Amino acid sequence: METGAGSSPGAKPLGETRQATIDALCEHFANDAIPVEEFERRVEVAHRAASVDELRRLLQDLPEMNLPAVRSGGTVPGPRARRRVVPAAHERDQGFVVAVMGGAIRKGHWSPARTNFAFTLMGGAELDFREAALPRGVTQVQVLAIMGGVDIIVPPGVNVESHGIGIMGGFEDAGEQDHDPSAPTLRIAGLAVMGGVDISVRHPGESARDARRRRKQESRDRRRFGDS
Repeated sequence: METGAGSSPGAKPLGETRQATIDALCEHFANDAIPVEEFERRVEVAHRAASVDELRRLLQDLPEMNLPAVRSGGTVPGPRARRRVVPAAHERDQGFVVAVMGGAIRKGHWSPARTNFAFTLMGGAELDFREAALPRGVTQVQVLAIMGGVDIIVPPGVNVESHGIGIMGGFEDAGEQDHDPSAPTLRIAGLAVMGGVDISVRHPGESARDARRRRKQESRDRRRFGDS
């Protein structure tokens, strides 16, 4: 099990403290406490940190907030940090993802624009929004897939609106989400010609196989409890 120097008996593993620290940095970034360059630097340091003490130092100069308890001996995460939102000063109007006879990936800690254009021609693109800092309000994704594919992965807690056309191809939405008026919205539209667009909901760190297993188990649970 992964543990770190400076951890106390009964403390949570280093991996949990690392994630709690990153969540705290995300919260500070969303509240304009640190600029984007410093946020990215500290997240990179957090990923490389080999001890709990190294992780604590990343938060020492930041103001106290309702954040995971990683400043002192405890490493148990507190209330979950709110979803990261790009500060207004760093929002971009447009962004582009292009894959021509190749691939393009956007995942991890990244900041989509308010309107994002994804174009694939005999190639593939993956847009993973699970750890993305979304702009406020509605984030739009305009897709054109020609003899190629676009995989869009969204986390629970984000509203998804999809309106797509498939011509000798497919435009598929997993459709797991319930609409939450207070949650950010991802609006996806476009065209797939001899290609495909797949929209799926996955928890952070969850693989496509794990997501399929989870959905099957949830379906079985609904049927079982519905019959009881």
